[in-house]
Amino acid sequence: MSAFSRSYAEARQKFLDAARDAGAALTEFPHPTQRGARGEALAIDVAWVGEASARHCLMISSGMHGVEGFCGAGAQVTLLRDAGLCAAARAADAALLLVHALNPYGFSHLRRVNEDNVDLNRNFLDFSRPLPENAAYAELAPLLLPEHWPASQEDEASLHRMVAEKGLSWFQAAVSAGQYAFPDGLFFGGHKPAWSNYTLRRLLARFGAGRSSLRWLGIHTGLGPWGYGEPIYMGPDDARQLANARAIWGREVTSIHDGSSTSASLTGMAWRAIPETLPALDYAGIALEFGTLPVGEVLEALRGDHWLHLHPDADQGQRTLIQQSMWRAFYGDSDDWRAGVLEQVREAALRALAGW
Repeated sequence: MSAFSRSYAEARQKFLDAARDAGAALTEFPHPTQRGARGEALAIDVAWVGEASARHCLMISSGMHGVEGFCGAGAQVTLLRDAGLCAAARAADAALLLVHALNPYGFSHLRRVNEDNVDLNRNFLDFSRPLPENAAYAELAPLLLPEHWPASQEDEASLHRMVAEKGLSWFQAAVSAGQYAFPDGLFFGGHKPAWSNYTLRRLLARFGAGRSSLRWLGIHTGLGPWGYGEPIYMGPDDARQLANARAIWGREVTSIHDGSSTSASLTGMAWRAIPETLPALDYAGIALEFGTLPVGEVLEALRGDHWLHLHPDADQGQRTLIQQSMWRAFYGDSDDWRAGVLEQVREAALRALAGW
């Protein structure tokens, strides 16, 4: 399992080394303002494997949600070393576009959000128009991020009573759907396009122009059963496009639009960048969402992380415990989990290539 890493800097170096060994063309998009947790440079790195004239493109991304990048980066390094997969891409007149660390700040700092506390997968909206409202989140906000951490028994009892009254589905949607009124809160979608949003559109324009089709595999973690990569449709609420995704990746593809996914319905998702940037391109995409801990434990880790963001003066012991919780919530640190990730990502990539 040498492809996996324990820091952003290590993961980045392994990705760059594997890309060079594979003969990939590398492009760096340096972060203009931020440094990593250890003072290291931050960037979105892109590896193009294949002919410049390839008709099709398979994009595989990691780290949209920062700390989730440890999983995706390990898979990307393994794919770059996979001669069979690269040969399958060439045979399909396709190139591999591997996008490492869409949110390098969160990756390095062990946060799911970016440098502005923005969840990138809620940030792809038309900010000239009124933003979505999430009244349910407003009800929960004071209980999700109490003044003290861990939360008092009284605060937790109040939160549990609300969940019992409203239901678990209501609670998941209220918390995770995306909100635009609490900049320091959970799942904040931002008030303007983030640097990563802008950069994703730049790289799509650069590498997608002139192609006939693009398939996107986004690698995520933190939701669902241990080690299972749920293939979640990334596209509009359109029956024809959902059917196309299922034709490519199988009937097991789920959707937030028909209620079959473990994910709630979300706002401002990143897939919107593709039709908005390349409207004539034939597009299909899925997120592979690899389960780690039970959803309650994942949410507890996120609450602690956001509390820490609001209390930068917290002592080192508490900081370490919270960061360890984030690591466990978004990375299955065991060989069986890593092996399952690699198998499922490779299978999804081969299915995408077989569709051309």
